[in-house]
Amino acid sequence: MRIGIMLRHMTQHGGGVLVYTENLLREMLELESPHEFVLLYRDASQMGRFGDLDRVEEVLVESPHILLWDQWSMRQIARRQKLDLIFNPKYSVPLYADCKTVFVSHGMDWYVMPWGSKWADRMSHRHLIPRYARSADHIIAVSDTTRNHLIEFLGLPESKVQTIYLGVDEAFRRTKTEAELESVRSHYKLPEKFFLYAGQIYPPKNFGRLVRAYAQVGPELGIPLVVAGKHTWLCEDEVGEIDRLGIADWVIRPGWIDRDAIPGFFALAHALLMPSLYEACPLPIIEAMASGCAVVAGNRHGTAELAGDAGVLVDPDEVDDIAAGIRRIATDPALRESLIENGHRRASEFSWPKCARQTLDVLDNVLR
Repeated sequence: MRIGIMLRHMTQHGGGVLVYTENLLREMLELESPHEFVLLYRDASQMGRFGDLDRVEEVLVESPHILLWDQWSMRQIARRQKLDLIFNPKYSVPLYADCKTVFVSHGMDWYVMPWGSKWADRMSHRHLIPRYARSADHIIAVSDTTRNHLIEFLGLPESKVQTIYLGVDEAFRRTKTEAELESVRSHYKLPEKFFLYAGQIYPPKNFGRLVRAYAQVGPELGIPLVVAGKHTWLCEDEVGEIDRLGIADWVIRPGWIDRDAIPGFFALAHALLMPSLYEACPLPIIEAMASGCAVVAGNRHGTAELAGDAGVLVDPDEVDDIAAGIRRIATDPALRESLIENGHRRASEFSWPKCARQTLDVLDNVLR
């Protein structure tokens, strides 16, 4: 069978969806399988990423607009390439393709908290995602939180949606040498002890409340906050809290971090702070647990699902509760060590080979 994989998103920011796609492909394309894979790119710069693998063909499909690429170009390429199935590791499938379709849902935050999305995105998600979901032969959800929301908000049958968790790179599990850690600390000018925020900054991340909670605790305890990520949308006011609260000297902002350096950040951090209002399958939590980094996380949705007993769970709506969670992780060494131990155990459940095997099994079942 011939499986086409939609990869127009490979030039987006280096966030969780891109990390997921790269790791999934690397593992899945190496698995023993009777299928041929056709990788479909929109950007010529991506050609050659996986083309040296057996049973893999790369095809450039140019189009002036992403909707045309998804709906018109994919239908045409499915016929031309005689595809039996189109798989998209992100949202969307061609609605009228002459083959089976499967896509991955990375969360439903625009249904849970629609005010946190841009207007254009809200319109797209309200009117297109339900059509994609009804049209697809199967949907992969990255967490039970996501699966439950797909069923709740879109009225999908339970049999149509399967949870497959993300994995974690082995670099996060590996014990780092002192020289490796010192190299990361020196290059990014990190302090001896710090809290870490890792990821994009947009409304579901709850960055404003995190900053206000940190301001109650961090400077008093002498522990800086390192923000390894960047502002994305609709949160200028939240980012501005740093200056308004007068804590700019306590907040270190290196921006996006090279993927090779991120394991060092987690290994050095005293704790990851992620009191999000909504997460589906937050990769930083998995990476933190694998790295031996304690976690303070929101007590709902994907953060609670992934962290479980490996994190201090706080009410993300309450600044004082977030601050109390930060103080606990900073002042209770026994609690922190217990969370790290639980985190190692929890992280052992996640791997990219497991994710790839389960994903290929879904595609196999749809093709039967």
